[in-house]
Amino acid sequence: MQLSAVDLSPVPEDGTATEAYTNTVESARQAEALGYTRFWVAEHHGMGNRLAGTTPEVLLGHLAAETETIRLGSGAVLLNHYSPFKVAELFGALDGLAPGRIDAGLGRANGSPAADRALETPRHIQNPDRDHAEKIEAVVNHLYGTYPEGHAYADLEVPRSGDDPPVPWVLGSSPSSAEIAGKLGFRYCFAAFIRPQFATHSFERYRETFTASSLPGGLEEPQGIVAVNAICAETDEKAARRRAVAEATFQRLQRGEIGTRPSVEEAIDELGGVPEPTPARLDDEAWPRAISGSPETLGGLLEQLADRVGVDEVMIQHAIGEHEHGLRSHELLADEMGLTLR
Repeated sequence: MQLSAVDLSPVPEDGTATEAYTNTVESARQAEALGYTRFWVAEHHGMGNRLAGTTPEVLLGHLAAETETIRLGSGAVLLNHYSPFKVAELFGALDGLAPGRIDAGLGRANGSPAADRALETPRHIQNPDRDHAEKIEAVVNHLYGTYPEGHAYADLEVPRSGDDPPVPWVLGSSPSSAEIAGKLGFRYCFAAFIRPQFATHSFERYRETFTASSLPGGLEEPQGIVAVNAICAETDEKAARRRAVAEATFQRLQRGEIGTRPSVEEAIDELGGVPEPTPARLDDEAWPRAISGSPETLGGLLEQLADRVGVDEVMIQHAIGEHEHGLRSHELLADEMGLTLR
């Protein structure tokens, strides 16, 4: 099974965006050395004092200079905020900086009403699924230069490396995003750390609607990634203690405290105790929002969840209190899953 990682660039307590980006660079370098397949960065708006991952296209340009072989991508660029041509130009430039190793992760999400107003993003669209699908298709046509002769955009060019162009991925956390990916014949990544209850149904919808793509960057057969919140430590109990941060962060989110992240001790206090360790085997219908365990336990859980949705790649996202804990988690998992050191 392949492992990948997505990083939100959390700002350390009493820290700055500079420290957050330094940590992200260190995580990317480590992921490359450990044999992770890809390293993606996220886009969140209006909470830069807590999550510094606001502009993946900027951060990816820096990561391109700091890494050599690992695939780099967006998890995701939010298309509802931008024009497809501008997004294609961004990924074309990234391809020029990191030839043949860029993933164009394309998603959509609304932020707070204030953030959307500041971004000049309409919150109400008559047919949002059709609008999103059309934007994805437009990005790809711009990126690959495949608008037919006579089309209004046929003469527009984006930067290119000359190697393999950026690979389009549709990202989402619902059956509707899965259907868009299937009908377009593109790769699909499901964010199970957002809506784990929809994971199985979404991948079923993706395969039911999948049509071999005639679009550039498309597929003959379905291909997917499931992204999970997963924390590894030396023992199940130690991992559960560190998972408290993810559990408390979700409770804060439910209270409207978006992007805030407690320390381990604060999280345990808010939860009223250390969470129970994730069982080594989940019930058939169970899919926790966050999982944890020793290398053996967590490795088995990742295999189980990947088998459930029929994919052979898992992307790790973690809400974790200390940067060093995240690095150790990635290291333990890489060793357990037999990744090849680079």
